[in-house]
Amino acid sequence: MCGRYVSTRRPQDLAGVFDVTSWDPAQELAPSWNVAPTDDVWSVLERVERDTGEITRQLRPLRWGLVPSWAKSLNVGAKMINARVETVAEKPAYRRAFAKRRCLLPADGFYEWQAIAATETTKARKQPYFISPEDGRVMALAGLYEYWRDPDVSDDDAPGAWWMTCTIITTEATDAAGHVHPRMPLAIAPADWNAWLDPDHHDADELRALLAAPAAGHLNSRAVSTAVNNVRNNGPHLLDAADDDHV
Repeated sequence: MCGRYVSTRRPQDLAGVFDVTSWDPAQELAPSWNVAPTDDVWSVLERVERDTGEITRQLRPLRWGLVPSWAKSLNVGAKMINARVETVAEKPAYRRAFAKRRCLLPADGFYEWQAIAATETTKARKQPYFISPEDGRVMALAGLYEYWRDPDVSDDDAPGAWWMTCTIITTEATDAAGHVHPRMPLAIAPADWNAWLDPDHHDADELRALLAAPAAGHLNSRAVSTAVNNVRNNGPHLLDAADDDHV
């Protein structure tokens, strides 16, 4: 699974990397070295403008944890932060979004935890690892997004009436992530960004083909501070190398 990741790039930089054509500078998110479920996260998506019919590529914040349109509560999203690539096109919670509402979730890298067995002198524990591209480029994690209407808010135009939420698609882990955890987030290669984001692209087989190469390989993995285990901790110190005695 992918339960935490790092996203520290400025929205201005992300807009340039992803050729964004629409972004509201008033929408701001602080850099985060410990992005957690239900946090607001940057996303890149394409939408058809109602007035003009034009497709625009947008950079906008979404709430991490997908809430299907038919869900009764926003709290459902906390359990739906990941969608498995093996079933994402068929599972009721995700299939409509897979067909129509795909996005990219920019990340510097992600965390996974390796189970460490107990010894005669130490307790069993989980060691966090930070996994990121070797070249330092931004990862474009494959995501889906949905709209959810809060039934407790009567006015459609009132704040909190509509929520946009998202999930990250995961697959079997390979490369540097494989020795840490059996699952990992899928990243879309830059050459496939257009096809993945295109809201008029509905061919399920072609879309699945874009999800075939996890992160395109070339990942680094290193043990980091256990401070990341606490969602309240944040800052670049979370990427400090773990003590050799605790790896």
